[in-house]
Amino acid sequence: MTILTAAPTTIEIPVCEPGLGSLVSSPSSPMLIEGVSLSASSLWPDDRGWFQEVFRFGQGLVRDYPPHTTQVSAAVSHPGVVKAFHYHRNQTDFWVPVTGLFQVSLVDLRPDSPTFARKNTLYIGEQRPWQILIPPGVAHGYKVVSPSSGVLVYATDRFYDPADEGRIPYNDPCLAYDWATQHK
Repeated sequence: MTILTAAPTTIEIPVCEPGLGSLVSSPSSPMLIEGVSLSASSLWPDDRGWFQEVFRFGQGLVRDYPPHTTQVSAAVSHPGVVKAFHYHRNQTDFWVPVTGLFQVSLVDLRPDSPTFARKNTLYIGEQRPWQILIPPGVAHGYKVVSPSSGVLVYATDRFYDPADEGRIPYNDPCLAYDWATQHK
């Protein structure tokens, strides 16, 4: 176990089994990390393209997000890019990958959680339009596995605060997450 100390708290990085952890292929998977929620995103295609609703205040996975501190952002990542790992002490993230295909990795860092040290992998994006709610204490990251760039739209329940965020290298030996292509 590795211990990261950053004011004002200490986070224990558990020693995990090597690999991807549990592959989550359903929003109701019993292997989902405690507190993580998934929902299908509303998508309306027609002969001009498609429209995707990201969220409505007071409804769905973000029903408890306060409008006065919610921040909505977007990130574009190129194919093969790994952005991992980071976690929040207080902030809840809500992710909606809208283009591309993302390999999302989640790791429960909360020692008091019934799913402490559990890893989840989700493949979401255009082919699987899911929304993800990621609670504080769950490390998260992703790799764009599509041949084109991926766009991630996300909302946080509070404004960005660097003191709330912790980082763990994508190749941390304790987490032992395997970012290599699995089905070669």
